[in-house]
Amino acid sequence: MTTSTHQPVLILWDIDHTLVTIGEVSREIYEMAFEEVLGQPLRELADMTGRTERAILAETLALHGVSDPEGSFDDCYAALARAADKLRERMRTAGHRLPGAVEAIATLAKHSGVQSVVTGNLRPIAVAKLEVFKLAEYLDLEVGGYGSDGDIRPPLVRRAWQRAQRKYGRTFSPDRVVVIGDTPLDVAAAREVGVRAVGVATGRSTMDALTTAHANAVLPDLTDTEAVIRAIYGATHA
Repeated sequence: MTTSTHQPVLILWDIDHTLVTIGEVSREIYEMAFEEVLGQPLRELADMTGRTERAILAETLALHGVSDPEGSFDDCYAALARAADKLRERMRTAGHRLPGAVEAIATLAKHSGVQSVVTGNLRPIAVAKLEVFKLAEYLDLEVGGYGSDGDIRPPLVRRAWQRAQRKYGRTFSPDRVVVIGDTPLDVAAAREVGVRAVGVATGRSTMDALTTAHANAVLPDLTDTEAVIRAIYGATHA
């Protein structure tokens, strides 16, 4: 089954290692936030790959002896957002947007549909990254799924889908919702929710790993814009 480019599609981009990378700045954001909230240096940071900010923060707080991590979430979320804003120039110099990202998003904006994000990042951190690398123009960040929406990724996909339908007053059927990400966790989240997944091997995961996770289509990167369009609008359900 294919999806016509004339039919409205909801496209949900992962951010880190799919659209941009900021290197060690991710840790620096946590270092700054921990000093502000806990008054202590960041000693150990939980694995961030494919995970939500809520899960990363809970584990990291526990590693630092915080007995009630959830009780610190609001203060930490606010501090992380402030840190990301202060470190925008560091993101710009230490990171980069991935090849083909801006062209893919701009080209997709000419088709019928809505583009947003499903990311483990908190919304302010996501906005900072996308604005720093000039990727926010065609993305509706009001309807995204973010790292404070759940401990695992499937609820983020559901929330983004619900928000988009509510805002635009239209139904996006499952075959017209596409998650694009670089890890098997992105693919698994889409599959669990019942929507389509496009894997992009621009992070640590290989094309084989993304295929094994049952992505509907797998790309080596975003540099072939026509291939991106075909993957999103022409991918066949596995």
